Amino acid sequence: QKNSCILPEDLKNFYLMTDGFQMTWSVKTDDTPMPLGSMVINSVSKLCRLGGSSMYTLPNAPTLADLEDDTDEEGNGDKPEKPHFDSRSLIFELDPCNGNGKVCLVYKDAKPVVSPNMEKWFMDRALYWHFLIKTFTAYYCLLITHLGLPQWQYAFTSYGVSPQAKQWFNMYKPITINTALLSEEADSFVNKLDPNKVFKSKNKTPVIKKKPLSQPAGSQKSHTSMTSSKISSLAGNSSRK
Repeated sequence: QKNSCILPEDLKNFYLMTDGFQMTWSVKTDDTPMPLGSMVINSVSKLCRLGGSSMYTLPNAPTLADLEDDTDEEGNGDKPEKPHFDSRSLIFELDPCNGNGKVCLVYKDAKPVVSPNMEKWFMDRALYWHFLIKTFTAYYCLLITHLGLPQWQYAFTSYGVSPQAKQWFNMYKPITINTALLSEEADSFVNKLDPNKVFKSKNKTPVIKKKPLSQPAGSQKSHTSMTSSKISSLAGNSSRK
């Protein structure tokens, strides 16, 4: 009522069920819990409007609307038109993203009547806009799917997440961070199992026992002649004694 806005039906139902949402989770490193994931949806009272007030308390201080850059691309190709900080758009903060940017609810058709059509955009720390999704239900699915990992919103930007955040993604959501590879080869993350090779019956080859080699007859004769000569020599020595 304060901003003369009509909430979309899915977002309205969400706020009728719960006034905002916050969930954090941690990991243990050396038996010390370290906060990692954070999923936040601001309550209705914290849906602060961006661009309407001055950033400083000084007189004639610049506002976000003064920083508007009209040289950016405006809806080229499949890209939707970016939000504006002036009166052309109404922007509300949905998630502060732990200081890494802001996920915003954007009303583009602000004149003459604000329509309930709302988009979800991510504004990085350099005040550049990145389109996320149209409906709130789809954004909520994105939030849950990415587990609230640090900087997950940057996966939808042209420069991607930082190397440190990519390590967490590779540990907890490897398929999400490798979406390009997944789109190129659909079976790259699927275990390929060939039942014919795994359950193939193996024919056991009979074990052939090796027989001891028979010595040739010539060697046996020489061996017996040598033993008989030794016996005769021992007999001669005993008779002499």
